[in-house]
Amino acid sequence: MNQLGIIGGTGLSQLRGLEIKAEHSVPTPYGDPSTLISEGNLGDSRIFFLQRHGSNANIPPHNVNYRANVWALQSLGVNEIVAINAVGGISADMQPGRLVIPDQLLDYTWGREHTFDDGSCGALQHIDFTEPYDRDLRMALVSVAAAAGIDFHSTAVHGVTQGPRLETAAEVRRMATDGCDVVGMTGMPEAALARELGLAYASICMVVNPAAGLGNLPISLEMMHDILRREASVVANLLKALLAQRYGS
Repeated sequence: MNQLGIIGGTGLSQLRGLEIKAEHSVPTPYGDPSTLISEGNLGDSRIFFLQRHGSNANIPPHNVNYRANVWALQSLGVNEIVAINAVGGISADMQPGRLVIPDQLLDYTWGREHTFDDGSCGALQHIDFTEPYDRDLRMALVSVAAAAGIDFHSTAVHGVTQGPRLETAAEVRRMATDGCDVVGMTGMPEAALARELGLAYASICMVVNPAAGLGNLPISLEMMHDILRREASVVANLLKALLAQRYGS
C-alpha cells in the first residue's frame, strides 16, 4: 500500500486543507528532522507533511538535515514523497506563477551530507540516478494536473545551487547554457537520498521569480511570497487530485 509524504518548502509552512490528526517527533541515526512531522487528512486520504525549513522556516537550504528528514518519513511508513520547491525561472516560458513538474536535475551543491552510504554495509551503494525523479509518480502528477486544467510544465531541468544567497546573473547564464530551466536550492541531496532508501520521489516546482539578471525588478522576498500564497492553493488541489487517483480516496 502506498503512503504519501509531502515535503514543503519556502512559503509553505503548512499544507492548505490539511486536517492534522497527530504530530510525530522522530529520532534518526542522523540527528533530528527539521521539525515535527504532521500526520493528517488531505481530503479523504492520510498523508504525512514535513516542512524542510523547520517550524519557524529559519533553516537555510545548506543546513537542512536532508538525511534525517527522508529517514524519518520512511520510518513512519512513507514510501512515496512529493517535494514542493520554490524556484526561479531561467527558460523563457518559466514565468512566475507557473507550476513545473521537472524530469531532470543538475546538482551544483557542495559540502552537504548527500548519502546514507558510510561504508558500514560492506558494499558500495551505486544507485541508478539516470532519471532522478520516479517516473511513475511523476507521470501521475502530470496526469492529474492535465485533467484538472492546471497551467503547468510537464518537463524541466531543475538546477540546484548551494544558497542561501541567490545566484549572480553570470551563474544563471552558465546554468542556462548547461540546460537548466529553473533554479532552486533544496532539490538535492533530497532526491538522491530518497532513491537510496528506495522511495519514489517527485517534485512540484513553483516558479516565484525570474532568475537573476532575467527580470526587470530586483528579486525580493515580498514578490516571492505573494506568488507563493497564490500558488499554495493550486498545489493543494493538485495533491488532492493525486490522492484521489493514486491512493484510492
